[in-house]
Amino acid sequence: MASRLANPRTQPQRNLTSALAARLSKEIVAGKLPPRTRLPTERALMETYGVSRTVVREAIAALRAEGLVETRQGSGAYVAADPRRRPFRIDPEGLQSIAQVLDVMELRLCVEVEAAELAAERRSNADLARLRRINRAMGKAIAGGDAAVDLDFDLHTAIGAATGNPYFSSFLDFIGRIIIPRRTILIDEQAIAERTPYLDRIHKEHEAIITAIADRDAAAAGHAMRAHLVNGRERYRRLVGANRPQP
Repeated sequence: MASRLANPRTQPQRNLTSALAARLSKEIVAGKLPPRTRLPTERALMETYGVSRTVVREAIAALRAEGLVETRQGSGAYVAADPRRRPFRIDPEGLQSIAQVLDVMELRLCVEVEAAELAAERRSNADLARLRRINRAMGKAIAGGDAAVDLDFDLHTAIGAATGNPYFSSFLDFIGRIIIPRRTILIDEQAIAERTPYLDRIHKEHEAIITAIADRDAAAAGHAMRAHLVNGRERYRRLVGANRPQP
């Protein structure tokens, strides 16, 4: 078993939980903890890694959610019978570089262009009203100086819901709010002079998508979504570059 986590007293509990879960996950995937092996007791993990009982329990819960661990009442936690069959997920804590974020954006292109096209063909009046309501709220938030990240996410998942296929919206919800790139990597937005115009362009691109969906024009909706995501990818590259220290 690995040594204690570095400087546990100086790290927030969330970081300690993530670090412990990552350490145990690595040992499970590497086969150091074979399938059906019982994990050390809570007390043993606390002493080995120098963390609290809460951190241990939250780390085990995270591993269980990933399908790596199963718990048995009164018996403890065990490595899953086949840890390789864990569910697909994207860990926002692991997205530390622009390259990784852009990989997720490529995945979004594959899914969301089709979602926009299907939404145009299948949307209900209630779906359309919801899209317009969210985009109006986003416009007001931007005008008030808010980055409107949550509303941006809500709009994309609402388009998924408008397809009538529950897997689109559940997939977007599953990969989570990391689908909005400006949430994932910290950017000093105060240093970006064009923040409001940038957000205004996003808002207008959303409007173009919604207009095509309202017109039931699947081709136009797909085109507008593709343009939005491709433009977002390029905008994000420029935003990150604007905050890179000059040599």
